[in-house]
Amino acid sequence: MDWVPWSEPGRAGVEHHVLWAPDESEGEDSVGLLLRFPPGAHGDFHEHLGHELMLVLDGVLDHSDGISYVKGDLVVEGPGTEHQMSSRTGCTVLAIRTRPAAARTPQKPVRPVGVTAAP
Repeated sequence: MDWVPWSEPGRAGVEHHVLWAPDESEGEDSVGLLLRFPPGAHGDFHEHLGHELMLVLDGVLDHSDGISYVKGDLVVEGPGTEHQMSSRTGCTVLAIRTRPAAARTPQKPVRPVGVTAAP
């Protein structure tokens, strides 16, 4: 399986493998990805324009709202939700988006990347 660095502003260390990509000629916006977060890697802070489903396949995925998800956890984000995902310990995630996401600037405090949430 080929892993490609996800080079985009606000992202650090995340690698991805495309399962399928949008097909503009058919009006298809969805994308299916496998994401690999080495320890300390993070995505950008963004807003979802459609639904996103994330299934943690291995490791721990940290959400900017303070929740951490472990192997087997399913996360569903609806349109209009905003977050930044990271991993202190490393993880692999299946991610499916029905529409693209748009980079945003947080308007309220969020969990800093690499910080453990308070109990």
